[in-house]
Amino acid sequence: MSGSAKTLMVIGGIIFFVGFLLQFIKLGKLPGDILVKKGNMTVYFPVMTSIILSIILSVIMYIISRFK
Repeated sequence: MSGSAKTLMVIGGIIFFVGFLLQFIKLGKLPGDILVKKGNMTVYFPVMTSIILSIILSVIMYIISRFK
């Protein structure tokens, strides 16, 4: 199997796994996320959600780079 085929399979597996986990984990309303409501306007800043997703993606990319 070529290198690009393996890469696509790994990326597909990761997307499948993350999608499966997101059914059970409620991301998006974590403590540390900022929600501002004024009148008929709502602004949402997902600060903690972004930090957690960044850490998870960094670990995944580190693991993938170790196998190359």
